[in-house]
Amino acid sequence: MDYSKWDHIEISDDEDDIHPNIDTPSLFRWRHQARMDRMEEQRKEKESIQNSVTDLQRKKAEMKKKLEEAETGQLNMDKIKLEVEEIEKQEKEWRKKEEEFAKKERLTPLNVDTLSHDAWQKTIINKPPAKPTNVILSEEEQEKKQREFIKKYEKDIKKFGIMKKWDVSKAFMEENRHLVCEETANYLVIWCIDLEVEEKHELMSHVAHQTIVMQYLLELAKQLDVDPRACIGSFFTKIKTADKVYLDAFEDELRLFKGRVKERAEARIERAMKEYEEEEKQKRLGPGGLDPVEVFESLPQILKSCFETQDIPLLQKTLLELPESDARYHMKRCVDSGLWVPEASAKEELEKGMSKEEVGKEEEKKKAAA
Repeated sequence: MDYSKWDHIEISDDEDDIHPNIDTPSLFRWRHQARMDRMEEQRKEKESIQNSVTDLQRKKAEMKKKLEEAETGQLNMDKIKLEVEEIEKQEKEWRKKEEEFAKKERLTPLNVDTLSHDAWQKTIINKPPAKPTNVILSEEEQEKKQREFIKKYEKDIKKFGIMKKWDVSKAFMEENRHLVCEETANYLVIWCIDLEVEEKHELMSHVAHQTIVMQYLLELAKQLDVDPRACIGSFFTKIKTADKVYLDAFEDELRLFKGRVKERAEARIERAMKEYEEEEKQKRLGPGGLDPVEVFESLPQILKSCFETQDIPLLQKTLLELPESDARYHMKRCVDSGLWVPEASAKEELEKGMSKEEVGKEEEKKKAAA
């Protein structure tokens, strides 16, 4: 075999003597560009020679056809023969140029662009996992599916939620590909809210990071229109080698998600407090269905003082001083809320519509008798 073609190879960044004041990378780029320009000129020259030879061959074929026609006396044979001879002469000159160019091409040193060429190519694409069919489920069916999934894989989801390193998360996901789904993302979101309600802020922040990882996986699958399980390797490879813009976008999404978790947690706490207050209010309701706290706040200040000091004589005196309609209104609300529990007879008299003076006198009589 002839190995002589390997004796001289042209490389743009040969380690030869370079002046210290010259920028080496720039010099290498200039050399490479100059070589590319020379190659382009050679390509154009070769193309020009080939086109000229082809054109002369076409003209020669036409002249020969005319010469055959001239033998029948249709055209001037002498003139055609002269044209054919001229074409053959030009063809020889161009053939000679073609040979010279081929020799020059053989003597041209090899470079990185001409060193080798593809004999054949073959591309193998791994078949991704079958994409699950989109079946529209009712809310009840979705809830049932979520419950069954969590019941079966809750421990594994929590393991993923507390992982810290990219490599560990990738290995775990590749071993548990069934976890790359909406059900896992939903559980992680709810878990984050639960942790924030419990004021476990540091753990919530960590689980939130893994939640965004899962959501990124699902979003990547949507963009590529493939099964999410097929995106595990590509996502973790990309996130480990990602540029600052991609990582900043990831951190921004994580920060916004934490903000939404805190808002949801605060709303849940507020709702729970309202429910608790409503339960307590129901427990406080008096016999007439009124809240004693609300009734007390609505009383005039002078009546509030009577209840705060638990001074019954002062209360009776105050009621006598108030307009009858006001006294009857406030005392009725006090009785219905349980703030005031009168004796049975007094209550009956009050309900029958006795005046406040009459009720007061009856009360004094009973106390005097006692």
